Amino acid sequence: MIIKRNVVFDLENRKSQGKLIVVNIPIRMRITFSGKRIEIFTGIRVDRDKWDSEKLKVKPNTFNKLKQSASDINSKLSEYENEIQNIFKKYELEEQIPTVEDIKFCFNSAFSNGQVIIKAKGFFEYFDEFTTENGRIKNWTIRTYEKFSSVRKHLFAFNSKLSFAFLDENGLTLYVEFLRDKLKMRNSTIEKQVSFLKWFLKWAKAKGYNEKLSYEAFHPKFKATQKKIIFLTQSELKILELYTIPDSKQYLERVRDVFIFLCYSGIRYSDVLNLKRSDIKKDYFEITTVKTGDSLKIELNKNSKKILNKYKDIPFEHTRALPVISNQKMNDYIKELAKLAEINEPIRITHYNGNNRIDEVVPKYDLLGTHAGRRTFICTALSLSIPVNVVMKWTGHADYKSMKPYIDIADSTKASAMKKFDIL
Repeated sequence: MIIKRNVVFDLENRKSQGKLIVVNIPIRMRITFSGKRIEIFTGIRVDRDKWDSEKLKVKPNTFNKLKQSASDINSKLSEYENEIQNIFKKYELEEQIPTVEDIKFCFNSAFSNGQVIIKAKGFFEYFDEFTTENGRIKNWTIRTYEKFSSVRKHLFAFNSKLSFAFLDENGLTLYVEFLRDKLKMRNSTIEKQVSFLKWFLKWAKAKGYNEKLSYEAFHPKFKATQKKIIFLTQSELKILELYTIPDSKQYLERVRDVFIFLCYSGIRYSDVLNLKRSDIKKDYFEITTVKTGDSLKIELNKNSKKILNKYKDIPFEHTRALPVISNQKMNDYIKELAKLAEINEPIRITHYNGNNRIDEVVPKYDLLGTHAGRRTFICTALSLSIPVNVVMKWTGHADYKSMKPYIDIADSTKASAMKKFDIL
């Protein structure tokens, strides 16, 4: 196998105030192969008049600013070129086409004594660039940053010296096995982790950092069950509303109020966190959702209005309408509150780790969090026969597919309710 390549040295073309710089200019090594191009700073500088632009080397009997002779400089350049050629020869023997990252890594390894040169970014530096760039462009929420921070942590635990070259089909399979066997992740969680990783690899490909395209055809099969929708029934919601919070746990009162508001408005945690007093009108409020950017007008009912009125004269940070704390603390406190209120119906949860089916029975309060408020609103609205299209206008759902699980629940609720006529 022969890999066609070309290695040349040239001066960097820099300008200052529109004029070409002619003194102390960096010498770069340019490598082209298989439609790819790499530029490496050699760590050597010379004046332009001492450079032979035809022979692409330093003119004889000249010196640079560091008193390095032409012969020494040219000898070093030849050493660099020879090393590049040796790298390609090794890949030819293995009948493989190296990536840009492969060449950079091998070259750096050969000159790791500090003489040179190139400091190529590592895999995790590229990952950090990815999160910084996408976070800024796409206006990521704190939650999204946290998700990708976890992805990075798992990848680092898997292989702290990870490279794009490693993540071929075999490498990706090993990573899935690591998440499954070492971290004991559920299949549904592994699937999300893989999708996040593929998002990064796709971005790296577009940037020219990643030339391994194995991820495009990598579609592992995961056994899964339909995600169970956890919500409060109308009776459970009423129990939570009427529960007398102990004096020692008064910190739960505001948590309950915010959660109740979610149950009667259908908005997400991110949107109630962002809800300002100026968004509140007489009989409705208006929001632009954080997650999707949709502009929604949501009418107030007596229950949601009651919560807002309770706090209308209390100032909060960032002119928030309600006393919202962090999502993590909210979730913890909602569980604590629901446990105290004895919302403890046993719920069976089924999930898979690989091919192993795992069944757990847990009390309902363990499964509650802020998002249960939105789910409660949707299920309650549909069970009250409010048209699906109306509910979707309130919640911002774009299609019926995403609403189908809720519609199925509402249908089963209606069927149970019909049996009440049997006693008549």
